[in-house]
Amino acid sequence: MPQSASIISGIQKMVLYETRARYFLVGTNQAQTKHRVLKIDRTEPKDLVIIDDKHVYSQQEVRELLGRLDLGNRTKIGQKGSSGLSRAVSAFGIVGFVRFLEGYYIVLITKRRKMADIGGHSIYKIEDTSMIYIPNDSVRVTHPDEARYVRIFQNVDLSSNFYFSYSYDLSHSLQYNLTLLQRPYELWSSPASSAEEEVQTQSKQDCFDIFEDEGLPTQVVYGLLNEPYYKYVWNGKLLERVKDIVHHDWLMYIIHGFCGQSKLLIYGRPVHITLIARRSSKFAGTRFLKRGANCEGDVANEVETEQIVHDASVMSFTAGSYSSYVQVRGSVPLYWSQDISTMMPKPPIRLDQADPYAHVAGLHFDQMLQRFGSPIIILNLVKKREKRKHEKILSEELYPAVINLNQFLPPDNWIDYIAWDMARYTKSKLCNVLDRLSMIAENVVKRTGFFINCSDFFCHTLRPDDRWGDLGGHIAASGRVQTGVLRTNCVDCLDRTNTAQFMVGKCALAYQLYALGMIDKPKLQFDTDCVRLFEELYEDHGDTLSLQYGGSQLVHRVKTYRKIAPWTQHSKDIMQTLSRYYSNAFSDADRQDAINLFLQVYQPSESKPHLWELPTDFYLHQRNTMALPQDRRSVDFGSNKTSKEETLLQRKTAASAPPPPSEEAISSTSEDDSEEDRDDDGSVSQRSTPIKLLTESGESNRTQEEIQHHQQQQQQQQSVKEPYGLNLAEFPAEEDQLIYERFAHLGESQHRVERTERINLAHIICLEPVSCFPEDSIYAALPPQVDRDSRDEFESHVMTGQGQVRVLCRDDMLMYREYVKNRYM
Repeated sequence: MPQSASIISGIQKMVLYETRARYFLVGTNQAQTKHRVLKIDRTEPKDLVIIDDKHVYSQQEVRELLGRLDLGNRTKIGQKGSSGLSRAVSAFGIVGFVRFLEGYYIVLITKRRKMADIGGHSIYKIEDTSMIYIPNDSVRVTHPDEARYVRIFQNVDLSSNFYFSYSYDLSHSLQYNLTLLQRPYELWSSPASSAEEEVQTQSKQDCFDIFEDEGLPTQVVYGLLNEPYYKYVWNGKLLERVKDIVHHDWLMYIIHGFCGQSKLLIYGRPVHITLIARRSSKFAGTRFLKRGANCEGDVANEVETEQIVHDASVMSFTAGSYSSYVQVRGSVPLYWSQDISTMMPKPPIRLDQADPYAHVAGLHFDQMLQRFGSPIIILNLVKKREKRKHEKILSEELYPAVINLNQFLPPDNWIDYIAWDMARYTKSKLCNVLDRLSMIAENVVKRTGFFINCSDFFCHTLRPDDRWGDLGGHIAASGRVQTGVLRTNCVDCLDRTNTAQFMVGKCALAYQLYALGMIDKPKLQFDTDCVRLFEELYEDHGDTLSLQYGGSQLVHRVKTYRKIAPWTQHSKDIMQTLSRYYSNAFSDADRQDAINLFLQVYQPSESKPHLWELPTDFYLHQRNTMALPQDRRSVDFGSNKTSKEETLLQRKTAASAPPPPSEEAISSTSEDDSEEDRDDDGSVSQRSTPIKLLTESGESNRTQEEIQHHQQQQQQQQSVKEPYGLNLAEFPAEEDQLIYERFAHLGESQHRVERTERINLAHIICLEPVSCFPEDSIYAALPPQVDRDSRDEFESHVMTGQGQVRVLCRDDMLMYREYVKNRYM
């Protein structure tokens, strides 16, 4: 990657100035030599009006501009006592713009702390933010629920493990940033940028600009612009409103997860080890409220962990030596959930929806293949032997899904499935858990390889190692590239998963240091300074992710599985377990609401029920299932019959699970699950939307039997429609009901004709209600028109299936020869 200032964001500091009618956001680079200005209108009560001046100002020009604005906004011209332009806040970046039921807010980063340095690119952690309401008080339209939405939004603590960088794309891996973006700067700034400059100039002429009378020339400067990977971006929706309006220097994408860096000396050479964890913003939430996967293949608690090792003696990307290794954790990609209304430490696992063709697992692994390539290796750590089925349910569903998906992949690219009951091995006194994990890690790293930007491996030249020849990945001219990834999971993807990932990372670290010429063989022993620092880094990483998803720090650590943990660690484990249980039972519902609001999964509106009124957020995360009923507030939420505690219990129970099953499905389950299903049955009456049969006075000719029959049909449709994504609270139109009844009666009449053979069919049709449409031809089922060649081709296939092969013609022979030539030569 070229080391030029063009790839660095030109805005790293900013000051927000305020007048009665506008906000002026002045941004500058680190050296304060180049400035840009954003104008935000404050006279719009609900809309966001932003004008970006594309001109790059010097420090003197900005001072003159602010002076003119100050003078022009005073109440009286020439008055010295009052200021027309006041300084509101200093900031280091824009998180985004958000609106609830009133006007827009701007969220600014007011404090930052440097956490790591990669190739001269600084990575910062957000320490504090400021949320400022944009419209002026004189035009503010108040809403009674606005303050509650603000409190929910601010429950997402932006000062807790949110990271950003001005010059390094944290949403992508180092391998992506150093290989796919390693192109000359001229390729990025040639005709494309000039065309874009023309478009910007044209748009600037078409719109109102507050600086057009300043007489300053417009200068548009474009650099290397890379699109982030939005799956790991947490403020993408907050910037969506202004993404195409402002210059890209204003856009700064943040990730959520963990970032830590350890510095050590190996034989006098400085080495930096950086650990970056990226949490997925898709299907994000807390432990029991987000389980499994949604209909788009996004899984809960999905985290991409990358360890970067580089020689700190040379910090440049072009001249330095850098290596990275990536692995992934995430929930089992199935439709499953756990009901926490029972207040049990381990609620029973429930498979919510049958997926016989492994559709959701296929979507998930398709995403992984697109991002990492093959092989995809699954390390499943859930239990195999249990007195009563709990975790085993997930393995019994995941393994057939992988077998099914491998049918459609070439054998070289099959998904590799490794199942190992880590908990059972831990209880055994004869088995060493970490030794077995070390063997698995060696196999995994050899298959996937790792990334390094050096083509000459000094260590292997001096002291060759036998294991180096079996190393996988792709060898390029500039080094080695990782292909494929390890995906580790247990039930929670916290304790066991973190230990397994540490052992794989330790094995990869040995290969990385060996390739960098730091050690003489790709193997690291425990109880060395390097491994000790690496273990502390991974434990901080695991504690952070566990707090974000489970509500407590890790319960079982690497020392626990090494069986060298002190006795005091057991009491700490008990406290962490109690803390996790308390968080899951009492605070996770509020945290889930905050995440849904921050990620804009739910956007408040006057026409929708409030976020705290929703009995479940299932339909917010399952885009392809069912639209949320617009009139649900009048049906479910208008009455005060249920208490606040019951409503909270309903939300906790149904937060991540689909609607409860019907009575027929409950009666067909096994006896072992009868108690759980009875609990679900008890919540049906609370969460289901009653559907009434609307009858008008003009329909008095219907008999009571017909009305009862229609009610039964509506009830059956309700139980059948739920899995198929229809809006149950939306009644069919009157015209649709007339058409349905007409053809239903027509079907019954035709059945009577065939049975009795006495009644004339034409006479029955004449007696039926007249359709409101002038023609009924569109409802007729016309046979498909097939040409002669297609019919001959189909008949030949049928004959071949019966063992009767027709004689090959000349065209068939030529086609076969061409196929053989292209396939094997």
